[in-house]
Amino acid sequence: MLIVGGIALLMVIAYINHAVENSKLDKARQRADLLDRIRRCQDVSERMPGQLMTPQLKLLLSQLQLQVSERLLPLDKQNATLKNDIEALRGQVAQGESIPVKNPPTAIANEAKAKEVRFLLENLHALITGSVQGNLLPASEGKHWIKQIRQMLVLVHIEFFSTLGQTALQQNHPGQARLAFERGVQYLRKQPDVAQYQAQLKRFEDQLARANAMVLNSTAPSAAESSELTEGLKSLEDEDWKKKNIYD
Repeated sequence: MLIVGGIALLMVIAYINHAVENSKLDKARQRADLLDRIRRCQDVSERMPGQLMTPQLKLLLSQLQLQVSERLLPLDKQNATLKNDIEALRGQVAQGESIPVKNPPTAIANEAKAKEVRFLLENLHALITGSVQGNLLPASEGKHWIKQIRQMLVLVHIEFFSTLGQTALQQNHPGQARLAFERGVQYLRKQPDVAQYQAQLKRFEDQLARANAMVLNSTAPSAAESSELTEGLKSLEDEDWKKKNIYD
């Protein structure tokens, strides 16, 4: 009986230790996940360019960060910084859509910046879907914000191609400008809701036509040229020679 009782006691102790370890691991996973969500909320809220950050988006991020922080608190009860953050977030959320937006506008003038903003939008997308799955956000509101994120991504591309083309024109590189505006036209025409961006598409098409004209003007021979070389070329009738020079 003693042997049987000892074995049973050891099995109970082993089971309890296993359950305790599993509970610790589960809490550690939960804590890591919640901390990651808080970090993403802060990152998107602070780094999103001002031209894309609205009071509604700022409020949403504050609400999500508050909800996640409140879930984290029971797992990290002694964290004074977390408690202070929760109080600050409650104050921000209480302001509603009057919440201040201090994000400065940032020009999306190169591919590196465009990729950086796209990464922020991907993080925002992950936050929204995760919040819907975690019952922090109603599914209908989640769908609304997913649609908003798609529109924001289109605006990023519009600004990127437009800035790239305008910069090339200012630097007297019409060929590069033409390529940028052409990419803008192609990108917008591929959008499923292209009618929503008709004004931007028209502007890109006008800019593309202007860049095309500049490229043609820069490569056409000047009518005012009357050098000895020009006169000599006009007198040549060998068609094969002409073709060779054209392709050269």
